[in-house]
Amino acid sequence: MHRFRTTVSRLRPLAAAQTGPSQSQPRPPAGAGSFMAPRASRALNSSPAARPFPSGASSNYVEEMFSAWLENPGNVHESWDVFFRNANAGAPQGPAGVGALGGSQSTVEDHLAVQSLIRAYQVRGHHVAQLDPLGISCVDLDDAPCAVGPLSPVSHVVSPAPSLSAGLYGLAEEDLDQMFRLPTTTFIGGSEGSLPLREIVRRLEMAYCQHIGVEFMFINDVDQCRWIRQKFETPGVMQFSLEEKRTLLARMIRSTRFEEFLQRKWSSEKRFGLEGCESLIPALKTIIDESSLSGVESVIMGMPHRGRLNVLANVIRKELDQIFCQFDSKLEAADEGSGDVKYHLGTYNKRMNRVSDREVTMSLMANPSHLEAVDPVVQGKTKAEQFYCGDTEGQRVMSILIHGDAAFAGQGIVYETFHLSDLPSYTTHGTVHVVVNNQIGFTTDPRMARSSPYPTDVARVVNAPIFHVNADDPEAVMYVCKVAAEWRTAFHKDVVVDLVSYRRNGHNEIDEPMFTQPLMYKRIRKQRGVLEKFAEKVIGEGVVTTRAYEEEVARYDKICEEAYARSKDEKILHIKHWLDSPWPDFFTVDGQPKSLSCPSTGISEEELGHIGSVAASVPVEDFKIHGGLSRVLKGRANMVSQRVCDWALGEYMAIGSLLKEGIHVRLSGQDVERGTFSHRHHVLHDQNVDKRICIPMNFISPDQAPYTVCNSSLSEYGVLGFELGFAMASPNALVLWEAQFGDFHNTAQCIIDQFISSGQSKWVRQNGIVLLLPHGLEGMGPEHSSARTERFLQMCNDDPDVFPTLTEDFAVRQLFDCNWIVVNCSTPANFFHVLRRQILQPFRKPVSDVRTAVCLITSPPPPPPPPFPPAATHFRRLIPDDGDPEKVKRVVFCSGKIYYELIRERENRGLKEAVAVVRVEQLSPFPFDLVKAETDRYPTADLVWCQEEHKNQGYYDYVKPRIRTAIQPWPPASPARYAGRDPAAAPATGNKPTHLAELRRLLDAAFHLEAGQVE
Repeated sequence: MHRFRTTVSRLRPLAAAQTGPSQSQPRPPAGAGSFMAPRASRALNSSPAARPFPSGASSNYVEEMFSAWLENPGNVHESWDVFFRNANAGAPQGPAGVGALGGSQSTVEDHLAVQSLIRAYQVRGHHVAQLDPLGISCVDLDDAPCAVGPLSPVSHVVSPAPSLSAGLYGLAEEDLDQMFRLPTTTFIGGSEGSLPLREIVRRLEMAYCQHIGVEFMFINDVDQCRWIRQKFETPGVMQFSLEEKRTLLARMIRSTRFEEFLQRKWSSEKRFGLEGCESLIPALKTIIDESSLSGVESVIMGMPHRGRLNVLANVIRKELDQIFCQFDSKLEAADEGSGDVKYHLGTYNKRMNRVSDREVTMSLMANPSHLEAVDPVVQGKTKAEQFYCGDTEGQRVMSILIHGDAAFAGQGIVYETFHLSDLPSYTTHGTVHVVVNNQIGFTTDPRMARSSPYPTDVARVVNAPIFHVNADDPEAVMYVCKVAAEWRTAFHKDVVVDLVSYRRNGHNEIDEPMFTQPLMYKRIRKQRGVLEKFAEKVIGEGVVTTRAYEEEVARYDKICEEAYARSKDEKILHIKHWLDSPWPDFFTVDGQPKSLSCPSTGISEEELGHIGSVAASVPVEDFKIHGGLSRVLKGRANMVSQRVCDWALGEYMAIGSLLKEGIHVRLSGQDVERGTFSHRHHVLHDQNVDKRICIPMNFISPDQAPYTVCNSSLSEYGVLGFELGFAMASPNALVLWEAQFGDFHNTAQCIIDQFISSGQSKWVRQNGIVLLLPHGLEGMGPEHSSARTERFLQMCNDDPDVFPTLTEDFAVRQLFDCNWIVVNCSTPANFFHVLRRQILQPFRKPVSDVRTAVCLITSPPPPPPPPFPPAATHFRRLIPDDGDPEKVKRVVFCSGKIYYELIRERENRGLKEAVAVVRVEQLSPFPFDLVKAETDRYPTADLVWCQEEHKNQGYYDYVKPRIRTAIQPWPPASPARYAGRDPAAAPATGNKPTHLAELRRLLDAAFHLEAGQVE
């Protein structure tokens, strides 16, 4: 009886605020309908609304009306509505014949109280569930201390509860043996329609207050809430066969003994072990088993470093000797790249699932120490695999994300990733999120790490159910993960499993946690291991014998020892064995490596004309477009007829030609469908019909590849990570991400630094993603000017001091050897070629910095208009001038749209013959050969590097040593001088006159010739 008072008193405050209609709330609150079963109104023989309040109504009749009213007050007559509102609010007998009912009012009040009690458990039961194995955490709202032992009966220690006779929910202690008809909002009765109050409370506690806490009442879908209640409230639902228990024990043995083996062999090595949450391994395997039974063929996973080696060994089933050999300090790296630490690596494996008897492909994505950074990458790769296999509902390909509690609550990328979950072009149709809740960050406890009761509260933003579970109860973990997998299959939506556990060691195995969490770790030191407790339990139940258990332990220990012996034979680490996204047959032709050559990126004028005509059309009948867009399309048609193109048409032709050749193209980012500068218009909108759109690019050819162009959420970090993951899935697709302005890529810097610039070196992960970054100083202020080119160039791996050996395939080999490509195109034709080159070259490299100048996008370059990209041509790494070497006194090297400012100024000053202006279109890898050829053409001219960016920004620091290397053995005084803006902290001024004055000064510097040379 005390336990009933304790639990009910703690549940009541929240429930009271969310239960039933009242005078001040004429309808149940949002989500209340989810607790009302649809069959309540169907039980009525006639419309309740037509049946007024009767005098002397029977108790059954009142209950019938009450059930209908709970589902929807509009189901009953107005007089019943008033009666139930007053009864629920505890009003005295009065209007609408309440006094005439006599004993019926008490019946209604009692049933309302039971309904409120059931709702209280459903809403708040997770707050008083036994979730913490250590018994030190309490998320209850009354701040009472918790002392719950692992796998022990309910034993909450709380302040004294008020007496039930005082009227808790209107129920008294003598009501415990009274029978109550169960509402249709609960499944605790099973097939029974009525239960004593005592049994109702017991079953509610078993469902919601043991080792599983179910957080779902915020979901506003009736069917989803009903589904969850059925999974957790139905009596005896959490039952396992003997075979299931034995499998669970075997998985716990592997998880635990793997960590113990590593500890024995390498006690002083960092490995970020899983001790304290060993149940993660059976959790993941249960999710995969259940998903495979439902038809899933591919599982893509992402996780931080804690527990990664165990997941690699016992979930992905990576060869143990390949894992163990990485602990050898004498292991030499192969020549594939720099590699990464063992607990950052990913892998790929295909194996038979013994539960479903189906083959399952599993991929664990490599991830740096930036914890949650891999989340959107996994989602993008999952979406791509679904796209390429025609899986429109996520039935064949799924993702699992493993998180740490502190990172899940603290990292904004988690929120960004969740917000992609239901967007049409980004949804993966449900992800299972598993939180390894250590209840501590590095040295920070939850009180300083988050402002919410749980680390998982961010998932509520997308109405994802959250299943908290005590990780020291493997059976509860197994059941929760089974339900999570079934949820994803049933509803194709995200779900969160919160494994409440602890971290037996410090942040790593050589860290001392007692410095900062002494009391917590005193308790951890006394904590019995979960395997020991679970083995004791199943042996006591007769599931296995002690001998069988010990034999299973010895069998796995032997497997580890044999793998350890084999690992000593490994002398070289081949990082390609850890590739998480293989591209079968891409790098070979007939079993032989592809040659390093790139065919012409040009196409025939006829093809260009056809694509251009599509770009200028509306290929859907009876489609009303905006009048302004009609003028845009007419202008395109005129350009096509004149065989000239602007930036938008050049892009259209590049993408369209690849689609025609069977290459899928995906363009994503903020406002990319129309284009930030209203230039692209790849998606046309019917002006009279909502949601009716037309994508002309999908009408180029009957057998073309599909074109995906999609506006993203207002996110850079999450969306760029997603597109990177999408590009990993296949080399035969062009994936482009465009920043609204190039400046905004800085909020995605983690993806750029950790995955794009260094991904191949660390993880042998080639990737062909293209970043489109509008860039150019045009007086628009410091946040709409610079794409921070200097950052990209600083991360390039070509040596500034070494002039490369020139070979026949030099240009392609340079691309093959670099970590990424940085270009700044000044013509639509060169933009056309660089996009096509991405697909036609025999490997994949990120084009990290396509500098698309705003002024070139919004208006064509100065006359003459740019022609169609010529056939049988390539991307031009450098575009020379046609000056006479005998007359040229100065060679001005530049990149991007400043070229047009320079030639305009040169014309105004009458210096066309005296000054040659040379465009460096590909900054990295640097065109040493072409720069040398240009300087050799003008042996007597002095050299200038001109840029519109400030001196400490832009290209100057990158090109200066490389120009010096290219022109050696010229005298040291010969390297190019600088002409541009002075160093500054901000990328650009926000004052237009200041901007123009700076531009004037840099042009003066570019054309100020040496003494003795007439300007």
